Amino acid sequence: MSIAPSAIAVQPQENYCLLVTFDNRECRLFDVKPYLDHPAYRELKIPALFRTVKPAHLSVEWIHGQDICPDELYHDSVPV
Repeated sequence: MSIAPSAIAVQPQENYCLLVTFDNRECRLFDVKPYLDHPAYRELKIPALFRTVKPAHLSVEWIHGQDICPDELYHDSVPV
């Protein structure tokens, strides 16, 4: 498996999706909904907390430390 590009920008979207820009200039849409029933991500169902997402290291991160594996963020997202 190749190394995934790094997230350099992220914009929270409606319906718990993220519009992520990667360092290879691709913009991709990542659906966070499948994660929201996991205890670590459950609080992100609160829209104000979901909107705290920001680029961090190679991926994205929320205010309370939740993050997405960089490979998942890239490979499980769809181009837009």
